[in-house]
Amino acid sequence: MTTISFEPAPHGALVLHTGPTAMKRLAFFAMVLLALNLRAADPHALTLSQTIPLPDVRGRIDHFALDAEGQRLFVAALGNDTVEVIDLATGKRLHTIGDCSEPQGLAFAPADHRLLIANGGSGVVKILDANSFKTLKSLGNLPDADNARYDAKSDLFYVGYGSGALAVIRAATGELVAKIQLAGHPESFQLERDGRRIFVNVPEAHRVAVVARDRPAAGATWPLAEFSANFPMALDETDHRLFIGCRRPARLVVLDTTTGKMVDNVAISGDVDDLFYDADRKLIYASCGAGFIDVLQQRSADAYELRERIPTVSGARTSYFWPERRELFVAVRAGLVSGSAAIRVYQCR
Repeated sequence: MTTISFEPAPHGALVLHTGPTAMKRLAFFAMVLLALNLRAADPHALTLSQTIPLPDVRGRIDHFALDAEGQRLFVAALGNDTVEVIDLATGKRLHTIGDCSEPQGLAFAPADHRLLIANGGSGVVKILDANSFKTLKSLGNLPDADNARYDAKSDLFYVGYGSGALAVIRAATGELVAKIQLAGHPESFQLERDGRRIFVNVPEAHRVAVVARDRPAAGATWPLAEFSANFPMALDETDHRLFIGCRRPARLVVLDTTTGKMVDNVAISGDVDDLFYDADRKLIYASCGAGFIDVLQQRSADAYELRERIPTVSGARTSYFWPERRELFVAVRAGLVSGSAAIRVYQCR
C-alpha cells in the first residue's frame, strides 16, 4: 500500500512523497472541494427580504390579489373575516376591509379598478371600488365561494363555488353572465392568455376539467391516476405544460396541455396550497404547509427536479408571485411564530 509522507528538507521545507493510491485520493479530495465551492457560489433561489406585520389579524390566511400599478397587495384574512390591503411601497398595512365572511378568493380588475371578494362563509361575492373600498355589487347564493381569477381580455371575473361550478361575472357591472357546471367543487384554476381554455382542479373527481370558454358544456377531463387532493395549479403556456400540486401523495404532477398526458412527477413537501411558475428562470415555487417553499427546476418541458427546499413556518402555505418585481409573498398566520401575523417577502435571484 502506498502512503503519503512528508520529510524535512533544507530551510525547513517539506517534501511530499506520493504514490498512485495517494494521487487518486488527492484527486478525489480536489473534486469534493470543487463541488463545495460551486455549491457555495450557487445562490439560493429565494431570500427573505422583508416581513410585513399584520397586527390583530387572527386565524387562517387564504389567497391574494395584486394591484401592480398601485403597488397594493390584497390579502384574504379568512379567519379574521377581513381583507387586508398592504402598501408594498412602504411595507405597511394601508387599510382593512371589514364585513366579510370567511373571504377566500380575491381578484383585481385594473381596467375598472374593481376588487372581487369571494366570501366562502356567506356565499356572497362582493365587488368593490378598489379606491374607496365601497361595495358596488353583491351576488348571493354562491355557497363556498372560493378561488377567483380575472380575464383582462374579456373583462370577466371567474369564481369557483358550491358543489361544482364557476360563476362568470362582468367586472364593470357586477352582472352574473354565466355558470359553468363541473363534477365537483373547483379549487385552483388557470386561464389561457393566448387560448380559450380554462383548466380547473376538481379534487373530488380526482381530475382536471378542461373548459372551452366559448363552449363550456363541451369540456374534456384529464384523470390524475394515483395522485389526488389536487389543489394548486400553475400554467406554462409557452411549453404547453400544466403544473398540479397534489397532497396525496405529495407530488408536483406535470401534464401536457396538448394531450392531457402526464410527462413527469416530482416529490414535494406536504400540504401544498399555492403554486407559481417563473417563466424567466424556469422555476416553480410551491408554498407548502409542511413549512417549506419548494423550488423546482424545469430542465426541459419534460424534465423537472427539486432544486432546493427553503424553510418557512409550519402552516404557512398560501402565497403570491409577482414576476415583474421578482417577489414571492408568503402568509404567516398569528400563533405559528411569536408575534403577529405577517406577510414574508422573498426576493427571487
